[in-house]
Amino acid sequence: MTGSFRTALAAFILALCPMVTLVAQQEPVELPPFPDGARVAFVNVQQVAEESVAGQELAVRVQALNAEKVEALQEQNEALQESQDRLAQGGNVMSQSAAAQLQREIDRMQVDIQRFTEDAQVEVQELQAELQQEFQAQLIPIIGQVATEKNIEMVLSLADAAIIWANMGLDITLEVITQFNAASEESAPPSQP
Repeated sequence: MTGSFRTALAAFILALCPMVTLVAQQEPVELPPFPDGARVAFVNVQQVAEESVAGQELAVRVQALNAEKVEALQEQNEALQESQDRLAQGGNVMSQSAAAQLQREIDRMQVDIQRFTEDAQVEVQELQAELQQEFQAQLIPIIGQVATEKNIEMVLSLADAAIIWANMGLDITLEVITQFNAASEESAPPSQP
């Protein structure tokens, strides 16, 4: 295996695996008790994805597709390497037309490998997006259930502080729009006839 092939293969594998992480076995952390009267809470969604059975099952599906693509890529690269070796070893012995034909085959194989790599990356990204939606569809009702049990009004995502569940009665968006529009009308210059 050439150094550039190994580098390309490593980059390919890393590009395919952003969702899949290895979880180190850690000692359970003693959390403080949930504060009485708290109305807002947070969830570490990444931790849920890594430690929940559903999250681990989805990660296994990504790993399986990744392994399949890596194996197919290795086979293509081995065939390419064989052709390159044949050209290097027999280039002086081959006729010009045979060497040119083999070089065209090598060029085609390189293009095919590039296309395969790009298609595989897209396929894995699409699977990850699909699985992420599936995971969220399963997770959000559970978050809502826990929030309701704890009388929580709003749950934030620890990673990005985005609201992932809220009591919809807390939504003041329409009131803000109404007052914002009223303020805009008041500060607007009078229209001229």
